[in-house]
Amino acid sequence: MMKYFLCSLALLGLVSCSLPTRPPVRPTSWIVSPERVAPPRQARTNVWLKIGSVSVAPPFDGKSLVYRVGDQRYEKDFYNVYTTIPAEMIGNAERQWLNKSNIFSAAVGQSNSFFPYYYLQASVEEFYGDYRGQPEAVVSVEFFLSATNGGKINPIIGANRYTKRVALADNSPQALVLGQQQALADIFKEYEDQLYKYAGNLPKPLGQ
Repeated sequence: MMKYFLCSLALLGLVSCSLPTRPPVRPTSWIVSPERVAPPRQARTNVWLKIGSVSVAPPFDGKSLVYRVGDQRYEKDFYNVYTTIPAEMIGNAERQWLNKSNIFSAAVGQSNSFFPYYYLQASVEEFYGDYRGQPEAVVSVEFFLSATNGGKINPIIGANRYTKRVALADNSPQALVLGQQQALADIFKEYEDQLYKYAGNLPKPLGQ
């Protein structure tokens, strides 16, 4: 019996060694990074703006691309993911865009220790591909610009919400990412115009 058992183990070892090994399936990574290519504006103010953290509503806050396939049904694509979570990806794009716009003297990130008088936050309510009919990229962002008064109050200077839907060339993940990038660029363009108007009539910083 022991001899039979040992022979069986040896046979199983030979079979397992002969089976082909498959490399692990790795997800494809994508980035949404709209770039501002227009010339800088004439400076509107010499103060700094701090870009706060971007909040992203679930189920769009993870790294997986999200598809809407029904009125109440969303699916996550675990084989196609963003290079980082959307909050960081969109926040970096927003800061770079506003720095290139030249509206403020500088637009600094959340990790910067500079204490600003003006503070901009963004909330992403929609960030997905809509495949219920003609495929579209859907992006909705609300911006909140505030002025800090000695750290005690945060009066809102303006709250503005934008929604863009961009038709996709096909159902591929690449088409969705390109559509989201176009939608986000359109939103940044519109909010830049609004922010330029705000910057011309801002409350003066403390001590000025």
